[in-house]
Amino acid sequence: MVKCGTATSASASYRLNRRDFIKKTAVITGGLVFSRLDSAMFSGSNQPLPFKISLAEWSLHRTIRNGDLDHLDFAAIAKNEFGIDAIEYVNTFFFEKAKNTAYLSEMKQRADNSGVKSLLIMCDEEGNLGDPNQKKRLRAVENHYKWVEAAKYLGCHSIRVNARSAGSYEEQIELAADGLQRLTEFSDKIGINTIVENHGGLSSNGKWLSAVMGKANHPRFGTLPDFGNFKIQEDEWYDRYLGMKELMPYAKAVSAKSHEFDDEGNEINTDFYKMMNIVLDAGYNGYVGIEYEGSVHSEMEGIRLTRELLKKVRASIQ
Repeated sequence: MVKCGTATSASASYRLNRRDFIKKTAVITGGLVFSRLDSAMFSGSNQPLPFKISLAEWSLHRTIRNGDLDHLDFAAIAKNEFGIDAIEYVNTFFFEKAKNTAYLSEMKQRADNSGVKSLLIMCDEEGNLGDPNQKKRLRAVENHYKWVEAAKYLGCHSIRVNARSAGSYEEQIELAADGLQRLTEFSDKIGINTIVENHGGLSSNGKWLSAVMGKANHPRFGTLPDFGNFKIQEDEWYDRYLGMKELMPYAKAVSAKSHEFDDEGNEINTDFYKMMNIVLDAGYNGYVGIEYEGSVHSEMEGIRLTRELLKKVRASIQ
């Protein structure tokens, strides 16, 4: 998709290398004030906010992968660029560092210095927790142990995992539930939740993933419903609003996936007002994570557009 001129210029203006970042944060002082609406527990009328806003690191995956942003600077960017004080990490951006205490300590210190809360680690590329091969399934479970421990060290409440499997519909329920329950039993001992995202395949089928939730029933086990990840396979989509209704009863986090916006600032694929009504009707009032994944806008602008839309939605229901 061809980027428009404004998106291109926005992208260029926010390409940060390490030196630019240091210079930029050096001049951000008390004179630059961000809205505290995202980080405050109460609105101006002293009423509790219906939900809080966090930032998923995946929103900046291109900027990080092309070297314009260091993973260690993510917390400061969230706070200084967007006024957001809660973040969700992606394990592939520090994949070899899960057991590196010095590196994790630096991550934790940087988040603390910025006044940012670490919420969870999104975990990928560690094997299929519902693999039909028992040895591979158990290996995948054990591969996640280090991320549970890293999440605890960083002060997170959860790790986000995938429920990938193979076989028939019913077989995959049994297999995924087995691997997820084993992992949850481990994470429970450490005080960390194991939460599953609708993330392709049958996991994007709300009815199927709900069945897995019931099968692997555990208070530390839950979901991370994503507004946009309801593509089961090529040309097969699950109804996103039905899926959210089915997954929200188990939710311990929520992902506000966005791609493109119209001239009024609304996401063109998802009705955020409708989605957030589903989220709030389920009794959820925690963090809703911005996860911009579009290509028309720069990542920085996409995050801003998503943040502003969530703020408008929040203002409409207060």
